Amino acid sequence: MSRRTFGATWWGRAWVEALEGRAQLDPNRLPRGRTYARKGMVILLEVAPGEIRAKVRGSLPTPYRVTIRTHRFTSAQWDTLLGTVASRAGHAAALLDGELPPELAEDARASGADLLPGPGDLLPRCSCPDRADPCKHSAAVCYLVADEVDADPFVLFLLRGRGRDEVLEELRARRRDTAAPVPRVDQGLTPRAAFARRPAPVPALPPPPRRPVRPAVPAGEPPPGSALRSDVLGDLAADAAVRAWELLRGTFDEAPLSMEEDLARRAAHGDVARLAAAAGVPPKELARWAVAWREAGRGGLAALRESWQPPTGALAEARAELDEAELPGETKVWRNRLTRGDVQLRLGRDHRWYLFRPGPDGWLPAAPGTLNPLDALS
Repeated sequence: MSRRTFGATWWGRAWVEALEGRAQLDPNRLPRGRTYARKGMVILLEVAPGEIRAKVRGSLPTPYRVTIRTHRFTSAQWDTLLGTVASRAGHAAALLDGELPPELAEDARASGADLLPGPGDLLPRCSCPDRADPCKHSAAVCYLVADEVDADPFVLFLLRGRGRDEVLEELRARRRDTAAPVPRVDQGLTPRAAFARRPAPVPALPPPPRRPVRPAVPAGEPPPGSALRSDVLGDLAADAAVRAWELLRGTFDEAPLSMEEDLARRAAHGDVARLAAAAGVPPKELARWAVAWREAGRGGLAALRESWQPPTGALAEARAELDEAELPGETKVWRNRLTRGDVQLRLGRDHRWYLFRPGPDGWLPAAPGTLNPLDALS
C-alpha cells in the first residue's frame, strides 16, 4: 500500500521543501517525523500569527510541546504584499477559492514579501531532549501544517502575521480607494505577444475525498425472478466506490487477489456479518482479516494468517531493537515473530516488518509494513 504524502498543492510542497531544506544537516529525523505524522502522534495543532503550537505524543506519558515560529512581515512588507494582491482582482478571487496563483507568489517574492518560507525560515523548538534541528516531533508538526496550507492558502498569510478576515478587509478598502469611475477596457494582446507569453503551470488536481462515500441504496427491489437482491447490489456498488477512491489516491493494487484477500478487502469497508455468512467464514475471524487489511493491506493479512521460518540471522536486527526498547519482560522468538510485552514484530514473506498489538481478539496489525524494524516500532 502506498504511504501518505504531504504537500498536495505546489504551495504545500514549498512548505515541505522549507522543512527539508532546514534539516539538511540532520536528515535522519525526517523519516521519523513523517511516521509520527502518519500515526496521529500530533494530538493538538494550532496556527496563530507567526507561530504554530502543537503537542506530540512521544516515549513519555506527557506529550512534548512544540513551537514553530516564522518571520512576521513588517508594515512595509504588508503594504507591498497587499498592493500586489489588490492590483489584480483575480488574485483575491483565487485565494477565496482555495488557490494560490503562481503569479501572485512570484510577484510577492520579487518585491521582498515572500509568502512561502525558504530554507531556514522555520524556527522549531521542542520540549524533548533531542538536540536535532528539527527533531522528529517538530518535523511531524511541520508535515501536518502542509495539510493546513493545502486546504487554505490564507494560513500562509496568518503565519506572516495577519489572518483571513484582516487581509480581506484591507483588500476591500484598497479596492474602494482605487475604484475608477470608468471601467478599464482590456485591449488584449497581439498574436505575436500572445504566443510569446510563457503559459502558467497546469493547476493541480483537487485532492480525493478523505474516505470513500457509500452510494445511495436503490429506491426499489430488483424485478422478481432476477435472482438479484438490493442489499447485494448495494454492497457491490459500495465496493466499486472504494476501488474508484483507491484509484484516485494511487493506492489501488492491480495484482490479482485470492478469495481470502478479496474477502478481507471488502470486509474492511463493508458489512462483515453479511459477507461472513455468504462466504462461510466465522464472523470473528473475518473481522480480524478486515482489521489486518485496513491497517496493513495484503502483507498485513498474510502476516496475520500464516507463520514461517525465516533464514538464520534474519531476525537479529529486529531482536536487537526490541532488546534496546524500554519494554517490560524479555524478547521471545517463534518462527517469524518476536514478542516483548505488548509489542510484536512479524517478518512477512515480502521482507517487510509488521507491528502487531494485542487486543480482545488477539494480536492484530497496527500499521503498514516497513523495510526496517526500527521504522515499524516508531
